[in-house]
Amino acid sequence: MAMPDLARRYTVDEVLAFPSDGNRYELVDGELLVTPAPRPRHQLVLTRLVGTVSAYLSPVPELGVLFVSPADITWGGSDRLVQPDLFVIPPGEVSDTWVSARTLLLAVEVVSPRSSRHDRVTKRRLYQRQGVRTYWIVDADARLVEVWRPGDERPEIVTNVLRWKVADDAAELEIDLEELFGW
Repeated sequence: MAMPDLARRYTVDEVLAFPSDGNRYELVDGELLVTPAPRPRHQLVLTRLVGTVSAYLSPVPELGVLFVSPADITWGGSDRLVQPDLFVIPPGEVSDTWVSARTLLLAVEVVSPRSSRHDRVTKRRLYQRQGVRTYWIVDADARLVEVWRPGDERPEIVTNVLRWKVADDAAELEIDLEELFGW
């Protein structure tokens, strides 16, 4: 298959029909986002986050379920399809398809050089519009995390300890960023 025309608008059905070629295809308001396979550092940081968030949620499975990409989150739209690197949804939204995944309690993107603009601008705006409760943009090169919530105009910049609660009355998860980003 030839490289898709990035100037035209696509639908979810069209993107889902693309053959597997090693790239990640996402769609925000019809705009096609194409990302190549991530770097090893990206995968290392993501793996550490998955382990940490999984251990945090393990004692409280009734509050949230952790997933990692690939996953086709569309919010039922025909012009939106995203694949957060890591995300948490309520257990009641887990089913055999991704269509039921509508409430993202946490969405995480580990920034790569080629995904930075989309993660920080295009997808961030979509996540805010869709009411994603907490969105982390993890920048391993800069050794920081941007924390966004739906009404935020600017992110909270975290450089030491990242904190998150799956629910208001839940225990707090603490992630030491020095450990997270260490080689």
